[in-house]
Amino acid sequence: MTTIRVMLADDHRMFREALRVPLEAEADIKIIGEASTGEETLSTLAQICPDVLLLDIGLHDINGIDVARKVAKLYPAVRVIALSGYADRLYIEEMLKAGARGYVVKSAGADELISAIRSIAAGHNFLSQEATQVMIQRIQNDAKALAPPPSVISPREREVLCRLANGLRAAEIAARMGITVSTVEVHRRNLKRKLGLHTTAELTRYAMREGLVSAYETGV
Repeated sequence: MTTIRVMLADDHRMFREALRVPLEAEADIKIIGEASTGEETLSTLAQICPDVLLLDIGLHDINGIDVARKVAKLYPAVRVIALSGYADRLYIEEMLKAGARGYVVKSAGADELISAIRSIAAGHNFLSQEATQVMIQRIQNDAKALAPPPSVISPREREVLCRLANGLRAAEIAARMGITVSTVEVHRRNLKRKLGLHTTAELTRYAMREGLVSAYETGV
């Protein structure tokens, strides 16, 4: 029987300890390392070579998406399973794009995580049940109605959209663009109307899908 060597990377010690119990009860799974930050994860990977890395998306110093990208580049033999408290389409897509081979929501049972580890170690991909439902819903929604292309929005609206997608608040956007907060809100409303979207989260997903997010990432 082949042993699957697993590393845990999560900023909550209690959560890591809770994971150890069911995982170490499996004869074919062995935990060979732990980390609580992104930097510690990368430095530990330089010393050990796990088959599977269980990677929390919400690490405090470096987010899990960026860590996953670095792992894919520096340690391509390590297969990453993203762990998250959220079954959010945006997180799922970005983690998979970053190189993760699986995505498991923390509310899933231990049996589902163990299945994920074995599946990923065998060279397959894995989405937990909740994450799978989110992605199915995404495909169904996209099939029903596709948002218009970026050409329908003005250059000023595009700039506001990019800054919103990069996480800036209305006041920050106003300061950097030399406009008022009320004008930012007008642009936001116009974006929602033109694109047929309803929330800032939907605007963010649209910007990411259209490749607009990095356009103003420096904030200049």
